[in-house]
Amino acid sequence: MCEWDFHLSAVVSSATASSSDTLGVIEIDPPGALIATGGIARKIRIYSLSSLVPQESDLTTTVFSEHSSACSYYICTPAKLSSLRWRPGSGSRVVGSGDYDGVVTEYDLERQVPVFERDEHGGRRIWSVDYSSSGPAVGASGSDDGTMQLWDPRCGDGGRCLSMVRPGEAGRSTAVCSVEFSPFDGVTLAVGCADRRAYTYDLRNMSGPVRFFDGHAKTVTYAKFLGLHAMVSASIDGCLKLWSVADTCAVRTYRGHVNTRSFVGLSVWPDGGLIACGSESDQVFVYDARWGEPIWAHRFESGFVSSVCWKQAGSDRCTLVAGGSDGVLQLFVGARKSSS
Repeated sequence: MCEWDFHLSAVVSSATASSSDTLGVIEIDPPGALIATGGIARKIRIYSLSSLVPQESDLTTTVFSEHSSACSYYICTPAKLSSLRWRPGSGSRVVGSGDYDGVVTEYDLERQVPVFERDEHGGRRIWSVDYSSSGPAVGASGSDDGTMQLWDPRCGDGGRCLSMVRPGEAGRSTAVCSVEFSPFDGVTLAVGCADRRAYTYDLRNMSGPVRFFDGHAKTVTYAKFLGLHAMVSASIDGCLKLWSVADTCAVRTYRGHVNTRSFVGLSVWPDGGLIACGSESDQVFVYDARWGEPIWAHRFESGFVSSVCWKQAGSDRCTLVAGGSDGVLQLFVGARKSSS
């Protein structure tokens, strides 16, 4: 039985939608005030969450708007974007991006200019970037070139490379599709790869993976931490898996969405125990981590759902943002049902 009520609270679209508007990534800043989106359109768009979903918003009304009026501002980028991440400690002023040309760029949002650039992946597409949340921020990027690189964004001239690893079997290169630092222990890094595996590394010794997680039939597109000892992976084999980090055992498999070829997004909300992903069936899905079947799904009018993001706040009320391959942004507000 679903313990949540979800409601479509806002829809942001354009008068003319096309595949060039595909939203590849959505990121909400740590305070939960700003939304950043990126994708094929070569733009980073910034939205105020409160202007899209007012605090007094209930579970009965839906607000419709266009990107031109809803977007606070945008920054044009030189290439298509595959990844965005807010840089910790910047006061939501700096956002990092990874693009199709293999370049990591940080943008100062107040001045709307690039302030850091790193081009060390040989021109191969960067699929994912992330920052450590503890201590001085360390950046990580994963690319089609088969490497996951750690770098120091405080260093100019491309950022000093702290470590570079090639996950997978010796002598065989595999694209790195996902990188994420654990927000729970500060030393563990999860990597998802095209060799159908996910890996974890210890930042204190990057000579090789600490563990590998083998169970997917195709490319692992995302790997995200649900807790100190729990990780969720997504794959184009059409399922998600919950793993025990300690013993690499698959605890649960989630099925219901459709994913055979595209990146459809994955976002976890540890406080609420919920997992969200997109689908090539033009739907956004929500799973409760305790059960293998979806507890809720919503269909977009057109285009597959290509990106999702939870607002990381609270435990009884939630906000989920989903974007489609047609550029439409939809915001959902959820409330935990009363136990009475």
